[in-house]
Amino acid sequence: MTDILDIRGISKSFGALKASDDISLTLKSGEIHALIGPNGAGKSTLINQIAGGLKPDSGSVHFSGQDITSLAAPARARLGLGRTFQISQLAPEMTVLQNAVFGALGADGRVSRFWRPVMKDRSLLEVARSALERVGLNHRAGERVSEISHGERRQLEVAVALTQKPKAFLMDEPMAGLGHGGSERLTGFLRELKQEAPILLVEHDMDAVFALADRVSVLVYGRIIATGTADEIRTNPLVREAYLGDEEEHA
Repeated sequence: MTDILDIRGISKSFGALKASDDISLTLKSGEIHALIGPNGAGKSTLINQIAGGLKPDSGSVHFSGQDITSLAAPARARLGLGRTFQISQLAPEMTVLQNAVFGALGADGRVSRFWRPVMKDRSLLEVARSALERVGLNHRAGERVSEISHGERRQLEVAVALTQKPKAFLMDEPMAGLGHGGSERLTGFLRELKQEAPILLVEHDMDAVFALADRVSVLVYGRIIATGTADEIRTNPLVREAYLGDEEEHA
């Protein structure tokens, strides 16, 4: 499998705190690579550096063979690096369809266009409605985001990312706040989606991680302490001591 993302020696410090400590990992075509670890391990900081929202102190990020370390987040998104967020970035006062159209608009590079013509643009509407249909939200298109459930907002975030036709996804805790049924539906969807675009997945739901991930990397105190298959990680004594054992005690 081809490396779509190649993270090489990423380091980032905030004063005395080393949030990322010489991190290297890859995301290959057709896979879900899960990044797990305790709260404060530096997972979201790493994702932010990969997405372009935070500049690393050292190291590099390569995407589809191109060094994108110096590119800002919008440029990375236009190259096909899609992202969903730990904290929702949706516009709650707008409708579900309007949020999806804005995602399609950003991907189209026409962000300066006026609002009214945008909502009459058939090509943008087609992309937006197709993405909503894929995640099962077409029936909610006319409702304000503030009126839909938390789980549906998570689905909408994935739909917005889909409008950008990504070559790879960065997903930061997409299962957060979902009930069992919602997690199962999203798990099934992501399992199919990885064939279209591989996914670097940050997630605390271990059931989802072990059901989905082709590879798992464990981040503790800013360092990757292990990478392997779900079975290898589940039985790794170092990982169990540093993270999974604590998770199971509180399950």
